[in-house]
Amino acid sequence: MGDINTLYGAKSSSLMDKLSRIKLLVCDVDGVFSDGRIYMGNDGEELKAFHTRDGFGVKALLNIGVHVAVITGRESKIVHKRMSALGVEHIIQGCEQKNDALLALQRQLNIGKEATASIGDDMPDVGMFTLSHVAVATHDAHPFVQKQALYVTQINGGFGAVREICDLILHAKGKLNKVSGSSV
Repeated sequence: MGDINTLYGAKSSSLMDKLSRIKLLVCDVDGVFSDGRIYMGNDGEELKAFHTRDGFGVKALLNIGVHVAVITGRESKIVHKRMSALGVEHIIQGCEQKNDALLALQRQLNIGKEATASIGDDMPDVGMFTLSHVAVATHDAHPFVQKQALYVTQINGGFGAVREICDLILHAKGKLNKVSGSSV
């Protein structure tokens, strides 16, 4: 088995084969869709920055029939608003046991481990990795999390790491050149 050239360099044919089977991508939020920092105002207002490239990647996956979900330990109106704008139907917030939430979602969608990928950056995300055929850590993830991952992105969380894994899934499915739309 050789390597396959992608936008992100050569990737093993084994990884690309696994990505070709993905029907569900599950993402953490803080440190994955955002850079992990939370800006809080004096009146309790919370701000997060989301990258439009990540948004385009999510929409591209949804457009080819791949389910996208977020499972996050915190609750935030801004997360619900952003993910809803992207068309993400499965938004699970305030969840400390991410593996339990993922297992319930897999059962609901009738999608097994072999068709699931997850991306995270810190210790609470490792539970999702155990239920995923492709476990992905962001480039700036905690070192322990990186060691648990099958793939570590070249891009940091909040700066296009989600887009990277979306692009690789699209490439593996032969759909990368067929995406269109807006990044919202």
